[in-house]
Amino acid sequence: MRRMIRQEVDMQVRNQATRIQLFSFSSPQMRAFHMSWFAFFLCFFAWFGIAPLMRIVRDEMSLSKEQVGWCIIGSVSATVMARLFIGWLCDRVGPRLTYTWLLLIGSIPVMAIGFATDYTSFLFFRVAIGVIGAAFVITQYHTSIMFAANCVGTANATTAGWGNLGGGVTQLVMPLVFALFVGTLGFSSAVSWRVTMVTAGVLCAAMGIAYYFLTQDAPDGNFSDLRAAGRMPEKKTVKGSFLSACKDHRVWVLFLIYGACFGIELTIHNVAALYFLDYFAYFQDMDMMQAIRSAGLIAGLFGLMSVFARTLGGVFADRCGERWGLSGRIKLLFVVLFCEGLSLMLFSRMNVLATAVPALMLFSLFVKMAQGATFSVVPFINKRALGSVAGIVGAGGNAGAVAAGFLFKAEAISWPTALFVLGALVTCCSFLSFAVNFSETVETEARSATLNALGELRPTVKLAGAEVVG
Repeated sequence: MRRMIRQEVDMQVRNQATRIQLFSFSSPQMRAFHMSWFAFFLCFFAWFGIAPLMRIVRDEMSLSKEQVGWCIIGSVSATVMARLFIGWLCDRVGPRLTYTWLLLIGSIPVMAIGFATDYTSFLFFRVAIGVIGAAFVITQYHTSIMFAANCVGTANATTAGWGNLGGGVTQLVMPLVFALFVGTLGFSSAVSWRVTMVTAGVLCAAMGIAYYFLTQDAPDGNFSDLRAAGRMPEKKTVKGSFLSACKDHRVWVLFLIYGACFGIELTIHNVAALYFLDYFAYFQDMDMMQAIRSAGLIAGLFGLMSVFARTLGGVFADRCGERWGLSGRIKLLFVVLFCEGLSLMLFSRMNVLATAVPALMLFSLFVKMAQGATFSVVPFINKRALGSVAGIVGAGGNAGAVAAGFLFKAEAISWPTALFVLGALVTCCSFLSFAVNFSETVETEARSATLNALGELRPTVKLAGAEVVG
């Protein structure tokens, strides 16, 4: 059994890329890099595509504050179980097939929400759309397999961050697409938001087909081919991987931490546009279409920080890992999470747009850096159960969003107060980082893997056919 486990670990780290060649699409590592972030981008785009149009839906279906709150909760609830399952599935069949089927199946409720006619049917499809959020786990799994220890944090953070960018772009683009159908094509508001969502679903389905043909599971090939060649254990050997991940307390600590960063980001994506429309006087005198576009633009700025902010978390984590080992990654995680909580409390106290927007951008920087720092740690927890660990930690983000959603449906709590409470909770959660620790053996292995990837571990120089070991 030990030999099989060792074989699986070796397979996962063999021929990994030691650097990110951003403008390359020729190697399987870089194809996985670009395809995974763009697939997650489209999933995120579709997942929160309805958020900037919720004022239209709310008015059409006469939704109460409580019903809007349940829609916020529902949008992220199904993702919890989906991410747990998807992580386990990646370990068994590989990221290529898993992503393909998730995109194809997940596109169905994205398109189907256009057929909702009342609160019940709308909520049902809003919950079902949440399954597509499990794409994040596959993205992190795929890049963790493809990239070496010296740059895996950066690769994970960049692909996830650029994928999260879909949450910002959708705030900008969906109101424009909606306006196109209303103004240029002459559709009614009721028809336009529905056709807009159908368009997003079609894009996801097309991406599912592209992922199947343009990617492979690992640097050396697909899982099925590697198993057939005897270079990877059979599926049955990963049967206990999920259980072993569940028994590790560090996995559940990271589950809570990710809930305190990604869970809060999901919440902001859901409420930002409505928050600005309802709580800032600037929008009160505008006509509805102009107000929706303007609020969507500001809410979109929060998501657009994903272009670089999450990557920063991964880059700094990799640098801390090079200098101080895995403990350095943990200390960075504490710092950015602590600053996230403070900046969210600051944003919640702003009631003038000129100060609220900079405060939101500061919060966005730290919340995304915290996510990058979290998943710079995940690949080192349990390599044999990488998919399960990624799935559990990723599910924590949605569990956090579900919990946060209850604050926004309560009639007795205003949304600014709910944001302040969340900020205080995040600040407290930052201290959980110190419960994630590693043995001396794991620290040494991680340091050796990093140095090896950097070419600094026992370098060799060939002279006249002889090999000199430094």
